Amino acid sequence: MVNETRCGFVAIVGEPNAGKSTLINKLVGGKVSIVSPKVQTTRFNVRGVCVEGNAQLIFVDTPGIFDAEKQFEKAMVQAAWAGIGDADAVLMLMDAKNGLRERTKELIESLKQKCKKPVFLAINKIDTIDKPTLINLAQKCSELGNFAGILMISALKGDGTKDVHKALASHMPESPWLYPEEQMSDISMRLLAAEVTREKIFMKLDKELPYSILVETEKWEEKDANIVISQVIMVQREGQKKIVIGDKGAMIKAIGISARKELERMTEKRIHLELFVKVKPGWKEDSESYRLLGLEYRK
Repeated sequence: MVNETRCGFVAIVGEPNAGKSTLINKLVGGKVSIVSPKVQTTRFNVRGVCVEGNAQLIFVDTPGIFDAEKQFEKAMVQAAWAGIGDADAVLMLMDAKNGLRERTKELIESLKQKCKKPVFLAINKIDTIDKPTLINLAQKCSELGNFAGILMISALKGDGTKDVHKALASHMPESPWLYPEEQMSDISMRLLAAEVTREKIFMKLDKELPYSILVETEKWEEKDANIVISQVIMVQREGQKKIVIGDKGAMIKAIGISARKELERMTEKRIHLELFVKVKPGWKEDSESYRLLGLEYRK
């Protein structure tokens, strides 16, 4: 039937900091994944939903694929490959500025060997290199990979994103839609709120704080146009706690204000946000932390 609906999953994959979270937010028209200049910001698979014609596209923002050494990092990479395995199509994102690095070539080869579904390549940040260089890069990628299509985009500006929608929609299987048309994500607001606060911590502290941080939403209470949220920021050492709190509480206050404003824009409600900092050594080896993020825990 001409009017038969289509629905499927698209895994967005790439190296850390290729712009995957920025792209998925642009594709679905709202914030479903946090963004920061730091690599490996995304820790678990985040789904964003949008509609293109008669097709519903469910984009899965996966953690960046890199050579993981520690157990927590390995769990993130495993989550990324799991997202690829479950997808109906794959969108590989690469940074035009970086070109064809060895890690990029390895990822292209891995997808060619492991992925049996259509793989599209999106060359991101096309405004950062000249046109002849871009054309040459696309040609080299085409020779290396078995791509169903190569797309030129700027995730930050939104250039080329409609081409992404159209290219992927035709590859979705015939199926009823899995989500209401207006829904943008299946991530819970409790988890998204925790991610927003983590984003603000990264933005405020920049290089001062390592990745040894976890935010958990302990309380979420809605009443009329107000939402009361209580969150715990977990760090591994006492020194990290002092950094997050800042001099006379200035830093945690600034983080709270920034997170509250973002959440108010997202929910269109008045937010009352309480932040607490807790030292929890070794939380990255704790099965409960993995459960919170939906990662597979292995001893």
